[in-house]
Amino acid sequence: MRTLRGSLRHSVAALFLLLSACAPGANLPLLDSSGINAAGYKLSTGDEIRLTTFGEQNLSGEFGIDDSGNVALPLLGPMPADGLTTRALANEISDALRTRKLLTDPSVVVEVVKYRPVFVLGEVQHPGPFPYQPHMTMLSAVALAGGFTPRAVRNRASVVRSGPDGTIEGRVERQSLIQPGDVMTVLERNF
Repeated sequence: MRTLRGSLRHSVAALFLLLSACAPGANLPLLDSSGINAAGYKLSTGDEIRLTTFGEQNLSGEFGIDDSGNVALPLLGPMPADGLTTRALANEISDALRTRKLLTDPSVVVEVVKYRPVFVLGEVQHPGPFPYQPHMTMLSAVALAGGFTPRAVRNRASVVRSGPDGTIEGRVERQSLIQPGDVMTVLERNF
């Protein structure tokens, strides 16, 4: 009798391990969830920035980054912004103002006022795009999308993320930080 129970226990444990290995998204690599910070955040299409040129009202304002990755600025025209940090863009603008002899010693600050959206798909009540908020987690993105459906995998999701090295797909867990532009899919349970 003991051997049968022990054998049954081992069989149930093996079945559980087998099923968890087949769980949707379990085979995806875990994505970096360190989040973004203002110093390291790379601008991209869909972001909106506030440009402040101290002492120059006409060279300040809010601007969007267009589909080609440029920001159109007064007196300077389109300037590449895609892939730059806010600090790097401020330096590029300062250099352009100096080079074109528009200002001798410009003081420029760039800050993000609106991040590109995140997209939440799959087993949520209301899939779609949602405004990114700093420190957004998988769980808070699901909350914006109306919560999980009854069929949802609730402890992980698939994320497609674009970066300087291309597009990658991986998994995030409930408290993992997501990034602007992420496309997150809440997966469906197998059983």
